[in-house]
Amino acid sequence: MNIRYACHILAVLGAAAALPPAALAASTYPDRPVRLIVGFPPGGAADILGRIAAQQLSDRLGQQVVVDNRGGAGGLIATEIAVNANPDGYTLLFSSIPHVINPHLYKKVSYDALKDFVPVVQFVAVPLMMASGNSFPAKTVAELLAYLKANPGKVNYGSGGSGSSSHLAMELFKSMTGTRMEHIPYKGVGPLVTDMLGGQIALTISSAVPLSPQVKAGKLRGLAVTSPKRSTAFPELPAIAETVKGYEVINWFGIFVPAGAPSVAVSRVNTALNEALRSPELVKTLNARGADAVGGSADSFAKVVRADFAKWGRVVRDSGAKVD
Repeated sequence: MNIRYACHILAVLGAAAALPPAALAASTYPDRPVRLIVGFPPGGAADILGRIAAQQLSDRLGQQVVVDNRGGAGGLIATEIAVNANPDGYTLLFSSIPHVINPHLYKKVSYDALKDFVPVVQFVAVPLMMASGNSFPAKTVAELLAYLKANPGKVNYGSGGSGSSSHLAMELFKSMTGTRMEHIPYKGVGPLVTDMLGGQIALTISSAVPLSPQVKAGKLRGLAVTSPKRSTAFPELPAIAETVKGYEVINWFGIFVPAGAPSVAVSRVNTALNEALRSPELVKTLNARGADAVGGSADSFAKVVRADFAKWGRVVRDSGAKVD
């Protein structure tokens, strides 16, 4: 062996040996399965989109990304599990707007949404959908407003849980229209949709992801979407803003890691999911679910998180929303 080459090899090995164990582990990330915590039960938007993201990451990271559903308290339980996990990059949190709503909604939250987590990548943006059972008398937003004002407090609406995006979206609607409804929280949108199909719940504003198949099948009635303009996924549905000026709710779904996770984990997960989102097939799959592919840098996602933290803090205060 060439003496100069041998010395180079020894120098490299010596440098590697000098690295702390954490740095060595990070250099091969990931070298074992990764857990993706989802804060809602199977069947809802978070679960559906989380599983799509997990499969895409598994395909590109070379390790299985396992979905761990930890539903309850509008995603709060999952977030608290994640914040207490080892910040080694092997625990990821798949979260959405409740991540920045819960700190304003609950009196005691054991984490700081902005300091204790690092945003990794925004996966999608999803407008919510206002939908009702087919027997509900109102067929438009204008008709709904007239019905609610004629029947104050007599309509029950369901949400994916106290503090969820569907809960606060309807509270925002109530505060902007001066209407009254009773809130029925569920442990996820999946169980809510089941009860809507059974006629137990009349109305919801929830993610279009689990609602759209039922609306397209004619089993539920779509009334409107929460984006400021009509959605390309549902061009036949008006925006609530066409009737209630200024109303807008866009939910995002993305991946976080606990603060202190290796930067290589943030980089590799971000790169892998951005590569996946360049696939026309994946974009088509997401669009069919009513979701728009986003991607981008960790910094761009962090800006979205900070802006929504401030926005939803104002909504909670102005609406007087409380955890039931």
